[in-house]
Amino acid sequence: MPADHDVPPAAATDDPGGKTVRRLVVTVVLAAVVPVVYFLGTPHNFFDLKIYMRAMRWWADGEPLYNYVQPDRVQGELYFTYPPFTALLLRPFADLRLGATVATFTILTSLAIVVTTWWLVTPIADRRGIPRWFAAGLAIPLVFAAESTRETITFGQINMLLVVLILADLLYAVPRNSRWAGVGIGLATALKLYPGIFIVYLLTARRWREAAVASASAAVATLLAAAIAPSDSWRFWTHELWTTNRVGRTDYTGNQSLFGLLSRLTVPDKPNQVLWLALVVLVGGYGLWRASRAARGGDGLAGLALTGLVGSLVSPITWTHHVYWFIPAVVVLVDAGLAPAHSWEPRGFGRRHRRALLVLAVVVYASVAYGVVSFHDWGVAPEPTDSPVEFVLRNMYVLLAVLLLVVLPTRRYVTRPAPTVSPPRSGVPATR
Repeated sequence: MPADHDVPPAAATDDPGGKTVRRLVVTVVLAAVVPVVYFLGTPHNFFDLKIYMRAMRWWADGEPLYNYVQPDRVQGELYFTYPPFTALLLRPFADLRLGATVATFTILTSLAIVVTTWWLVTPIADRRGIPRWFAAGLAIPLVFAAESTRETITFGQINMLLVVLILADLLYAVPRNSRWAGVGIGLATALKLYPGIFIVYLLTARRWREAAVASASAAVATLLAAAIAPSDSWRFWTHELWTTNRVGRTDYTGNQSLFGLLSRLTVPDKPNQVLWLALVVLVGGYGLWRASRAARGGDGLAGLALTGLVGSLVSPITWTHHVYWFIPAVVVLVDAGLAPAHSWEPRGFGRRHRRALLVLAVVVYASVAYGVVSFHDWGVAPEPTDSPVEFVLRNMYVLLAVLLLVVLPTRRYVTRPAPTVSPPRSGVPATR
């Protein structure tokens, strides 16, 4: 009998079943950790959503919408601060029971998180030969665990609706030159003003038609609201919009904008307006320049991440649930930091550079998962930052956003040459 040859198990099979099981275990463990993070964080009990519903019932009873006010132990007084177009969309919920409204908002927000995360990671998974379900199974729990997501869900905020509209435009409609490109950004701007920064981004990226469509969409939605609620619309656009103290205390740690950082340094005095405007021009101009270069270079994901970070920095008020834009930034960092995939490789990234990008991705994600308010009680009274450590902790998102404006890479992929196969010589097997 011929001798049996022992074949190492690794050589005998690729063990695809074992790999799938391991991947399933990792995704299940990640998903199981998410509820623990929510349990340990600050419970908000859908505080903002309850304000919306009380304001809607107040409005339904015939009272002026922007007269609604309720006391708050941290902010003093809280009002309904959104544009009239948002009020029109929220008005039907005034007739629902609170439990039904909470369930509806939570389910829709969760679906939006799943869909937008799928949009972010599946193109990268396809390019790198990673199963889509595994990439999404890793990313979705991590997005749910980020502080901006936790605050959005537990406050009952509408931020993920805006993210869906913006990402649908910039990841799909704009690259495909759809006739509807710009509509999503325009509607998001009519709902909550800060997405207007993406109209500026379209202009800097020389997407003139899309910027015009976005502006027209925002105008049409705003005029529709004015036709239905003329007095409330007039009051909002001529008075309430310019009364920033209605939104809340600018020095509160949850305000992660440049103005918030300056306010925490100068409280109880107001920060120097000229200094703030100079920082807005400098940071906003540089960030939009980088975003437009990324867009024109073919990296729309980096462009939208940079633009979102610019918007969070230059707005006078940027609550922690507004700062979703670290999520696409981390996706860019991870993709640029991974080893070249198949027939593609990111141009200009050496091994050390890629390693540094992966480290930065871990640092950024760990920071936004830990957050600035979820596990800290910064007190109720206005207090200036009085130590370097406190300065970093209370302004972590601002500092990270500024850093990313400088170092977030623009991915430019080039085709790697296919490996050459030497022609076999007689009696010699072909080698690569």
